[in-house]
Amino acid sequence: MITVLLVDDHPVVREGLRGMLSREADLAVVGEAAGGTEAVTVATALRPDVVLMDLRMPEVDGAAATEQILAACPDTRVVILTTYETHTDIVRAVEAGASGYLLKGSSRAELAAAVRAAARGETVLAPSVSARLHSRRQHPRVALSAREVEVLGHVAHGLTNAEIGRLLHISETTVKTHLQRAFTKLDVSDRTAAVTAALAQGLLATP
Repeated sequence: MITVLLVDDHPVVREGLRGMLSREADLAVVGEAAGGTEAVTVATALRPDVVLMDLRMPEVDGAAATEQILAACPDTRVVILTTYETHTDIVRAVEAGASGYLLKGSSRAELAAAVRAAARGETVLAPSVSARLHSRRQHPRVALSAREVEVLGHVAHGLTNAEIGRLLHISETTVKTHLQRAFTKLDVSDRTAAVTAALAQGLLATP
């Protein structure tokens, strides 16, 4: 029997997943969590074989929760189940140690097969996600830090360095430092070019 923990901030999604998996004789949902912090606590207590993890949740998101769960429960496998498939989301999940990345449009058979595969230690990726990762290997992108992406995102929305500093609770000098590092990595010399380059490489969502 493969034990599963469901993590999603929407009760109706968890209920739907539980209903789907309950129809599989070899899968057992042993717990649920509505957020990243709760997921870490429940996973540490239950030690499930597989965690089905939503990606975007309030406070602690799925990638951060994945990293914390795997640090506490190295034998547990985490499969991301989300509606989002941007480069940034996928890479963050993979770097956090997720064993799989599925989309919420997956069928019951696909979901069950993915849980079984993850429990065996295999990597499971939705076809579209696999294609994106292959494209990324073929055309390597610049690796911006999370803070550099965050700062550039605010630049894309027209905020000044001072406004960004107040919003992120950092000094204007620190904002400039993050921007300069991003300029160097993107091989550009100004804010507009940096945003354009980041958008072109899928590092930022279109404002």
